[in-house]
Amino acid sequence: MVAVASALGAGGVVGAGLGLSLVLGGSPVWWTLACTAVVATVLFARGLYSIIEKVLLAMVAAMAVCFVVTAVLSRPDWTGAAAGLLPTIPPGTGLLLVALVGTNFSINAAFYTGYASRERGLRRDQYRQTTLADTIPGIVAPGIMTTLVIIASATALNGEQSAGLADLAGVLEPIAGQTGRVIFALGFFGAAFSSMLANATAGGTLLSDGLGGGNQLSSPRVRLGILAVLAFGALVTAVIGGSPIQLIIIAQALTVVVAPLLGLLLITLANNHSLMDDLRNRWWHNTIAAIGLIAILATCYSLITSLL
Repeated sequence: MVAVASALGAGGVVGAGLGLSLVLGGSPVWWTLACTAVVATVLFARGLYSIIEKVLLAMVAAMAVCFVVTAVLSRPDWTGAAAGLLPTIPPGTGLLLVALVGTNFSINAAFYTGYASRERGLRRDQYRQTTLADTIPGIVAPGIMTTLVIIASATALNGEQSAGLADLAGVLEPIAGQTGRVIFALGFFGAAFSSMLANATAGGTLLSDGLGGGNQLSSPRVRLGILAVLAFGALVTAVIGGSPIQLIIIAQALTVVVAPLLGLLLITLANNHSLMDDLRNRWWHNTIAAIGLIAILATCYSLITSLL
């Protein structure tokens, strides 16, 4: 889980720096280090979880608005987009598809939810309310945003090969001028920064807990763990260099290597009678979980074979 969070955090760090460089100019590496410093500063504030939760909510809201506006401004062929619901796999997109699965099939986020629920002080009687108001929207919303990004990207590129994110943001200029570039870049930054913050928090908490240092966000050991995850992402960006987009794709793709183990662990815990009592999985929960586990195993196999 720490490895998954570190990989996702590295992708988020790179993406946040790239997004700001598109808006404000300058090197993505320096903006990456700046974003890392901002998140590290938040660690030493009082009421840490409350601050993180509010920041994430604000970033996700801004990201959703930016992505919706981007999709509308790109004027896509909605009929053609609907036809795309029948999936196809274009040649040469294997690693990219694995990265897409690693980003959206976020088993690590589901695993960390147990820690976050306790940190928020949620009670058993709030289970149904939390499911309807938090869990389901949290699953559906990223899927919708991902769909909008794919539709806008396909429309903007019109079958042409993109050299990078700057090309994709720039094609909106004929429609909305410089505002189009800013809208897309801010949405990209919002997605990356929120991922960076969330995964650094999850990875640091689990690292500390695994080493016997506790899991309270106010604990110095947890904060040191979060700093370690952030430092890993910054180090990857500064040392490896290369194409920021390719770094993000590789980082996201590598998360699926550990995902099957986390999925199996979650299914086991969800079926534990002494732990879950009457909230344990029903047969249809396990059926859906089994389908998801098979899908993530197939994706993991695809990644490993592509690297050999």
